[in-house]
Amino acid sequence: MTALQNLLSTPTRRRIFTAAMALLALTLAYKLLYPIVFDAYVGKTNAQLTYESSKPLTNAQFEALAEDITRDARYRKAAAIVEADQDAFARKVKIEMLMGTDSVVRDAEPSHIKYFRDAGIRRYEGPETCLTCHARIKVDHPDGTTSTVNTLDDIVNSVHFKFQSDSGGFSTYGYDGRQVNSGPHKIPVGKIDRACGIPGSFTWTGWAALVEAEPEHAANGETQLRSEGCGQCHIGGNYQPATEKMMPIGDVPSEAKEGIDCLICHSTDYDMNQRVVIRDEHGLRWDQDRSLRAALTVGPIRSENCLRCHQHNMGGDAYQHNAAAQATGYKHQRILHRGAKRGNPFAPQDDVHAAAGLQCTDCHQPEGHKIPRGRKGVDLVANDLPDKEVSCESCHSRAPHNSSEHKALLNGHIERLACETCHIAELQPDNVVLRDWVHPTWNPEEGIWEPTDVYRSGAPGKGFTFLWFNGNGTFLANALGNNPMGSDAYNPLMQQIARIDNPDVIAAVRAKAEELKERYPDIDVDRYVEMATNPLSQLPPELLAKREAMIQANLRAAMNDGDSRLYPFKLFNAMMYEDMTNQGPFGAMILPFDYTTYYETGDTKAAVVKALQDPIVKRMYQEPFKLYMMDEFMAYFGITDGWKTIYPVVDDKLVNVEPHWMRQMGTLMINHGIQRQGRDCSDCHSPNGIMDFAMLGYTPERVAELQDIDVVERVAASDAGPGTTSKE
Repeated sequence: MTALQNLLSTPTRRRIFTAAMALLALTLAYKLLYPIVFDAYVGKTNAQLTYESSKPLTNAQFEALAEDITRDARYRKAAAIVEADQDAFARKVKIEMLMGTDSVVRDAEPSHIKYFRDAGIRRYEGPETCLTCHARIKVDHPDGTTSTVNTLDDIVNSVHFKFQSDSGGFSTYGYDGRQVNSGPHKIPVGKIDRACGIPGSFTWTGWAALVEAEPEHAANGETQLRSEGCGQCHIGGNYQPATEKMMPIGDVPSEAKEGIDCLICHSTDYDMNQRVVIRDEHGLRWDQDRSLRAALTVGPIRSENCLRCHQHNMGGDAYQHNAAAQATGYKHQRILHRGAKRGNPFAPQDDVHAAAGLQCTDCHQPEGHKIPRGRKGVDLVANDLPDKEVSCESCHSRAPHNSSEHKALLNGHIERLACETCHIAELQPDNVVLRDWVHPTWNPEEGIWEPTDVYRSGAPGKGFTFLWFNGNGTFLANALGNNPMGSDAYNPLMQQIARIDNPDVIAAVRAKAEELKERYPDIDVDRYVEMATNPLSQLPPELLAKREAMIQANLRAAMNDGDSRLYPFKLFNAMMYEDMTNQGPFGAMILPFDYTTYYETGDTKAAVVKALQDPIVKRMYQEPFKLYMMDEFMAYFGITDGWKTIYPVVDDKLVNVEPHWMRQMGTLMINHGIQRQGRDCSDCHSPNGIMDFAMLGYTPERVAELQDIDVVERVAASDAGPGTTSKE
């Protein structure tokens, strides 16, 4: 009897064999066939990646590079010791002297030089090289325990790689009243950021683009290829984002994992001029610095590493101390966005913590490759460690004012005011408040069409406002909280963030509308101003009434949850094209742009049509995507009757697509740009102060008290604050 006959000799053995063969077939199908089917379904490409900067060195070249790097390290160490405020020549002499001393020479050589020398590594080849020594890492946890994890899995499943999550842990509530992903039907979400530098676009359609720019300074009218896309701020280096991680099963292919850019976070000498879009036979992707110099200068993560990407959304590209924005690329230079997302940089020139030498990871303490945002969150951005605290109180406690003669008054305010409310005086002046993507403006210096920034401001009451906040937010980035008195008078989704009342802002919007009308004669200036400053005017009466009812029925519980304090929030709104078939009381489905078409032609409708023709966007308008995620997504969005799969393009024309401003402003947390000196009492407690106490839900009697500086000064003189009174 053969071995097979023996194996199948009994019914039980036959069933076990059949089950084993079925399992093997499923495993092979999953490993071999599923990736092929998936790529065909979403219309994306995966291929082996190569990088021009990844070059082998001879031993002699390696040693010359090591000597050069070590000298640079000694210089930095010596320069940090010598006072900067002195004669330049004297300082140079002192630095050169110190560079030769034992204390500076000792351990100046970066540790990876020895590791690479001993291991015979003469070429950096991405994660494959790193994992030679770091296949597993030890992770320290806040409770004092440690664990050992697979390094590559830890990175691939971090927000910095996949930037979305189908787990819980969101402090965000849908307009239907449910906490996002708290129920059994969890969907991949985590990258709705209302103030994105390039909003109205999906990472699928805007991951990497090369734009033909025609700058006025170019010789003989030559065009220049420029880099743009979401991929510039993410560590994945493939031809598209980690779309596989959005599906219920599947893993990103090995080629994509080998494209992870370890060095942009871990290297001291990373060259941002390598971070540009390149084209190969498979398509477009983002290049990276894979030089041996970058690999040999790996060291502890400092703020400079984080700010290679994060200064883009804090200080902005135009911020003069944004180092990454000074290195835009040796070729295919990155397009710089002139308006700032949040306008609150983390830099020694504008933030007291940066000036004191604190590093990003001092507050955002990682656990492996998982980095916490903090428990409080407004915009729908995934958080690797949602239960981990990141707050001022972690260091300063709830009684931080100890040296002031009015410390009781100031510490009393902590009960009602966040630290940022007093210690962020203003944002950067190029902070974008209103951005029009529908009516672009030609930028002759850059030689591209760009969205029109209708209004920018860093001033309180204009660029940012103050709202009650308890740590919760809405699906479209609106802060939730309530006046501690608990009445329904405070209703920002119908008041502060649903209209602009400041006459200076309205006048500026009108001026920009009149300017735009010169190029776009169809603009009705009065209507344009009304829509931009009173976005609820775009809703029909029945949806407006439904909105009010949904706020009361669905969001009041989340607003009243826990304790609220007043925080500053950056304001942002944008005019974009929307799929009006999928409209609800809080807006309609925003449609993407094809960047190349947009920036090159300024034909915004054509840019939307091109983006909508992307295969994965078409899948959104089909039944499987509807059932898997879009019905749930739209319920959070406030549309309770499901996702309508009517594709909005017919014969290359948009159907039932209209330009609109979002029906409420986004309110994004601002926690950096902290100044040591706080506000004066009169900044808030005066009739023309920066706080609109009536809109914040206070009674007329209490408003009168809070606006009377004499009352406040008498309280200050007695060294007792309004934050300690029962009226607050």
